[in-house]
Amino acid sequence: MTSKNPVPVAAGDRERLLHGTHHDPHSVLGAHPVPGGTAVRAFRPYARAVTAVAGKEGKEGQDLRAELHDDGDGFFSALLPVSDLPDYRLVVAYEGTVQETEDAYRFLPTLGDLDLHLIGEGRHERLWEALGAHPTTHQGVPGTRFTVWAPNARGVRLAGGFNFWDGTGYPMRSLGSSGIWELFLPGIGEGELYKFDITRPDGSRTLRADPMARRTEVPPHTSSIVTASRHEWDDAEWMTHRADTPVHEAPFSVYEVHLPSWRPGLTYRELAEQLPAYVSDLGFTHVELMPVAEHPFGGSWGYQVTGFYAPTSRLGTPDDFKYLVDALHRAGIGVLMDWVPAHFPRDDWALAEFDGRPLYEHSDPLRAAHPDWGTLEFDFGRREVRNFLVANAVYWCEEFHIDGLRVDAVASMLYLDYSREPGQWTPNEHGGRENLDAVAFLQEMNATVYRRAPGVVTIAEESTAWEGVTRPTDSGGLGFGLKWNMGWMHDSLEYMSHQPVHRKYHHHEMTFSMVYAYSENYVLPISHDEVVHGKRSLVSKMPGDWWQQRANDRAYLAFMWAHPGKQLLFMGQEFAQGAEWSEARGPDWWLLDPEYGAEADHRGVRDLVRDLNTVYRAAPALWQRDTAPEGFQWIVGDAAEDNVFAFLRLDAEGTPLLSVSNLAPVVREDYRLGVPEEIPAWHETLNTDAARYGGSGVTNPDPVKPEAQGSHGRPASIRLTLPPLATVWLRPA
Repeated sequence: MTSKNPVPVAAGDRERLLHGTHHDPHSVLGAHPVPGGTAVRAFRPYARAVTAVAGKEGKEGQDLRAELHDDGDGFFSALLPVSDLPDYRLVVAYEGTVQETEDAYRFLPTLGDLDLHLIGEGRHERLWEALGAHPTTHQGVPGTRFTVWAPNARGVRLAGGFNFWDGTGYPMRSLGSSGIWELFLPGIGEGELYKFDITRPDGSRTLRADPMARRTEVPPHTSSIVTASRHEWDDAEWMTHRADTPVHEAPFSVYEVHLPSWRPGLTYRELAEQLPAYVSDLGFTHVELMPVAEHPFGGSWGYQVTGFYAPTSRLGTPDDFKYLVDALHRAGIGVLMDWVPAHFPRDDWALAEFDGRPLYEHSDPLRAAHPDWGTLEFDFGRREVRNFLVANAVYWCEEFHIDGLRVDAVASMLYLDYSREPGQWTPNEHGGRENLDAVAFLQEMNATVYRRAPGVVTIAEESTAWEGVTRPTDSGGLGFGLKWNMGWMHDSLEYMSHQPVHRKYHHHEMTFSMVYAYSENYVLPISHDEVVHGKRSLVSKMPGDWWQQRANDRAYLAFMWAHPGKQLLFMGQEFAQGAEWSEARGPDWWLLDPEYGAEADHRGVRDLVRDLNTVYRAAPALWQRDTAPEGFQWIVGDAAEDNVFAFLRLDAEGTPLLSVSNLAPVVREDYRLGVPEEIPAWHETLNTDAARYGGSGVTNPDPVKPEAQGSHGRPASIRLTLPPLATVWLRPA
């Protein structure tokens, strides 16, 4: 059957389709019953001819073929004298080629009412399953479902490699008041590049990457990629037992890693062969990965994210990243990742004014502009934006088996006047400086993650005295599991930077942290931020000659591992790298080359870190009561003239570990310390001055027995030899 009886697209619809401003192309294009039969309309710019074909190809008498009339400007139409057109295909003739394809405009919407309702309410906790690009079979036809939230757009079209980046003939339909645009594209599958061609309210157009893209091109290219996961997880044992012990009552020492520069050039899968073995050997319980979400500028270290749902493609595919997480889990190592919900960059192909107006960012330019980084802050008061971020937190935990989210720049979210001068910010409804929208978002995010992902921990990088960061949300807190102790970090590094002769004037900088140690659940962070931009590496912060610098470094690390709180150490600091970190080259691994003359100096520090973790994990006193005042007792905290700090850590059964730091460059013989009288003897379990670490070898090799002589308010005491610039740990013999 052939028919050229035209039933052209109405002038108004034609104009809107040509200009990319049609909200419902499916109501015009495709097959529709009309008086006298069925109208078939197609919009195929650059086509020479279009034919509709229905029935079973190759069986005589089964095919219905109708050549459509060329109505101009890429529009084709025909009236077929049938009341019900069965499934049909289009045969499209271009210059030099003919393509046969399903008609995208004959399909029903792929998104259901429940999804749209949850999105509208801002409560779709698996948002990534509803929005973005998903290979699927719809009405029996394989293809890809594309959906995007763009409520201010006058129209949205789909552009990609499959249509030579001309979205004219691929308009998407608006799904009512939801702001969601949708199109099922038959025959399109994994690996296809795409973007959304958005017509702004002013009529101009912008080509945007998918905010929900789960895979992207390798920067500097910016297209989104259709993807589906085929990874089969092999970490069931880890996931089953991850929630057995609350994080704040478990050993938790973290090795912070910038994946692209840990060993430059390695892919996710190559890292999976090396990183788990290295971290396991050093005894860390977790790795923390600096942001892995896609980012255009490598110099941001991942902290300016454009692809919130896509692991950076620099190192491989999303499944390759899953392979790395899987390998770490099988090695018994937890995986934390830095998560950046505070802000995003202004790149004109990403989130900024996504559909022509402020959408993800706040509509008030003063609220939107981040004063420190030239970026834009999220509008935490908009439910769809809050949903985008809460679902993103859940996404990493559920889809990638991430064990914890370290939330970046929390302080910048909490305060309306953060880095702003008077007149540059507006108080909240109560007249205060607190960002109530951000508070509500953080509470919702934490409550949702803890409900959906047992065993996962959220960690706040929060540098102020905001009360209740780690208090549960049902008690009015923000609901984080842990908080970075920035005060401890700043104070203790300031103390260590002074020459020992001056340290007595700064003694409080090492003790003040115990005044507030139990106000939150803390992590003690020696992170990447402390070893860049002129701050020098950890060992280079220490005063004195090379021997003294390393001795100070070792003593400080042991003091840190004994202090209440969890530990975090940035890569390269475990072997006393002297240079600042650079993302362009990574750690100086050559320092550990046996051919290098000072290799033993660096290996000694790394051996100490390994032993710190070994003793730490075996001594519940160092982690079981991190958040309980009963787990800590000062022995002497005021020996400023001696530069000595001594304290007990106690486990749930009351079994102690004694930590003593002598941060003066002299040996102190017979140094008397009060101790619990019920311990019959103590033995030295770790000494940072041991020769194998590069120290002078001043140790206490024999068990030390208490004497019935009172000291420091205790009825019994011991006499120790304190090595120079060293920390000593003792446990009951």
